[in-house]
Amino acid sequence: MFRPIHAAFSLLLISSLFHQSVFADETDVKSPAGDASDMEPTVAALAERALKSVVVVSFSGRDGKQQGLGTGFVVSADGLIATNLHVIGEARPIDVQFADGRTFAATAIHATEKSMDLAVLKIDATDLPVLELGDSDALKQGEQVIALGNPLGLRHSVVSGVVSEKRELEGKPMIQVAIPIERGNSGGPLLDMQGRVHGIVTLKSQVTRNLGFAVVVNALKPLLEKPNPIPMSRWTTIGTIDKREWTTVFGARWRQRAGRISVDETGSGFGGRSLCLSTMESPEVPFEIAASVRFSPEEGAAGLVFHSDGKDKHYGFYPSNGRLRLTRFNGSSVYQWKVLQEVPHKAYVPNDWNDLKVRIEAERILCYVNDELVIESTDSGLTSGAVGLCKFRNTEGEFRRFRVGKDLNSERPSEEIISRITEAVASLPADRPAAPALVEKLLPDGTSTSEVLRREAKLLEQRAQRMRELAVAVHARRTQQELADELAKKPKDFDLLRAALLLSRIDNEEVDVDVYLEEVDQLVADIKDEVPDDASEKDRLATLDRFLFEQLGFHGSRTNYYHRSNSYLNEVIDDREGLPITLSVLYMELARRLDLKVVGVGLPGHFVVRFEPQEGESKLIDVFENAEPLTIETARTMIRVRLNGQVDKEEAEQLIETFLEASPPKAILLRMLSNLRGVAEEDRDLDSILRYLDTALVIEPDSLESRARRIDMRIRSGRIPEALIDIDWMLDKRPEGMDVNQVLQLRANLEARLQQ
Repeated sequence: MFRPIHAAFSLLLISSLFHQSVFADETDVKSPAGDASDMEPTVAALAERALKSVVVVSFSGRDGKQQGLGTGFVVSADGLIATNLHVIGEARPIDVQFADGRTFAATAIHATEKSMDLAVLKIDATDLPVLELGDSDALKQGEQVIALGNPLGLRHSVVSGVVSEKRELEGKPMIQVAIPIERGNSGGPLLDMQGRVHGIVTLKSQVTRNLGFAVVVNALKPLLEKPNPIPMSRWTTIGTIDKREWTTVFGARWRQRAGRISVDETGSGFGGRSLCLSTMESPEVPFEIAASVRFSPEEGAAGLVFHSDGKDKHYGFYPSNGRLRLTRFNGSSVYQWKVLQEVPHKAYVPNDWNDLKVRIEAERILCYVNDELVIESTDSGLTSGAVGLCKFRNTEGEFRRFRVGKDLNSERPSEEIISRITEAVASLPADRPAAPALVEKLLPDGTSTSEVLRREAKLLEQRAQRMRELAVAVHARRTQQELADELAKKPKDFDLLRAALLLSRIDNEEVDVDVYLEEVDQLVADIKDEVPDDASEKDRLATLDRFLFEQLGFHGSRTNYYHRSNSYLNEVIDDREGLPITLSVLYMELARRLDLKVVGVGLPGHFVVRFEPQEGESKLIDVFENAEPLTIETARTMIRVRLNGQVDKEEAEQLIETFLEASPPKAILLRMLSNLRGVAEEDRDLDSILRYLDTALVIEPDSLESRARRIDMRIRSGRIPEALIDIDWMLDKRPEGMDVNQVLQLRANLEARLQQ
């Protein structure tokens, strides 16, 4: 998760955020509205008819509040509703609401298919308007479709798009659609222009905006032909806690499957607290309780409870934020809670199963994680009560092997067993499966063998991941060094095209910069073939425009503007599509090779160029719009509109001429990086953000904005030593507006974390 940056850098970041909002390309261009006069009535009429058959599917938590919301559609007039299985939750009453406001409670789960994420509900209704099921095998790539649903709770919404492709995804035959899919769309119908259902919308792409997937409707038909009905009285008991063994306190959703207990949803106790208490009678002191626990996010908490009065009073031993905590809860509010001890410990493994154990003796409490003693307390505020499990906040947790006894033996393999198994597999071949003899050799150690092998495999996978990360880091650093070498050249020798291609290579080591430079040289040669030797500058520029935009079809990105490909110059050259700044860089460099002076002009939110002939007046050119001329007054108006509300009018007028000045090469490269960083921030891609900040500091080493952002990113990603290096740089420079005392305190806190 992303945390806010430390207050010491707030001034710098406010400035940097303003810089991004003013200069970034990606926020200024709107996708053009095509001429849809012929299409809209058809879509509107189809939607009006189909929405009568589309429903909102929701279920409520134990507190009566809505917990889930999705979409469904009528497949039978006598009350059958198709949707996704993940929409209806588990062990919850389900409601179905039509567009006219009528609401029905589901009386049964008529059919389910977990592998296809499909479900059919039954409601007590007749004469319902049915959507015709089409043949998804006959659906063609490029065919227009519409999706109906309730995205982000916006009920009964309609969106149109096209079929991108039909593919298999995680073993399911799917329809890939160029349609924005959001939470709440799931379970909605995907219709062709005749109103026939071809798919059931199920998920959005995690990689590309405006892209989603639908399960083919042909997978739904067998469920209708051979259903597996479950009455709601039985459905609501699936996975529920056995009340003979457990009592839950403060809500949340506790479930039990195959010996494991899981929990999600926020508890109603203060801090999202919820308990699951064992109904067994606790032994007399001394005794021990133990369980294996895994939960997320790490900022949450889940663990063991003992000496509970069945309400607000109890002890809790649990991990939270990478630290182990023993707390006495004396009441319902945080003011009645006493954290007895909170410590980090190397034995705790984040984001994995951890064995927790508490030994309760007459005069002390001993708390263990993975067989290591981490806390010893003599607190005696509570002396008796129930034992069980706990969770806090928005934690999703799992518990296994909960046990209570006088003296619980460790269930973790001994060091002797671990050593024996590790030695046995040391020569395991990488190119073929293990020999049967090795399998037989490992059998005597029982279940410990599988646990040790999985642990070793996980360590190897983690090491492999670190190796891959290291390979990326080495490649990026080598590319950054090449960029630094290019920037060190004299202005007359500096090649902006090479530098921009190096930015592209940071993320993709397959980019061969020299090959693309040769390709651009060939473009120049082709243009020169069409230009007479005595052609004027104006004629050469006109030939460049005609060749680039009319003959080769270079154009501004319209349908997927924010994609990273539009910021990679090599892909812009390949695909002939890009952002204003990437198209402008290519245009400028082609012009330079044609002995034309074209400079970049960084308008706020939109990058253009200016042609500066040796004779005659200069003119602004919007390369994104196929080299359309742009008047000075239009440019000034664009700047005023962009700055409106960000600075006062007087300051805006003073800034206009500054924005109309030629952008130096470093500013152009930094702006390209800013666009890439914006996409990475949207995707929560910390590693990419750090690469872009590292590169920005290669270009402009004294940038306070980039340095402050990198400190924050390094802290968030656990790179504390690297963050300290940047902090020391800040303390050495002492930029204006920085609170030195807060920065020193931050440094001390980080140093303390390193010592833990």
